[in-house]
Amino acid sequence: MSDRITVEELSELMKKAAGVTVTPEELQQRYESGFDALGIDSLGLLGIVGELENRYGTPMPPDAEKAKSPRQFLDQVNSALMAGA
Repeated sequence: MSDRITVEELSELMKKAAGVTVTPEELQQRYESGFDALGIDSLGLLGIVGELENRYGTPMPPDAEKAKSPRQFLDQVNSALMAGA
């Protein structure tokens, strides 16, 4: 398991935790788009954060669930994972 969450992993988590299917390619193209534009609301994002906390056994930054875009989310989560690694 890597210490960085990839776009592929985020795509899989969006489907699993929020029930929203977005391909990794589409996510990459819409990296700066708001999660709302991708169909993810705050509850969906909370589900993704919870899933990551379970998977990595480490708390995610409180700001992660307020991230506006996939890029912002991955930046916050990955820096937390790097710090905790």
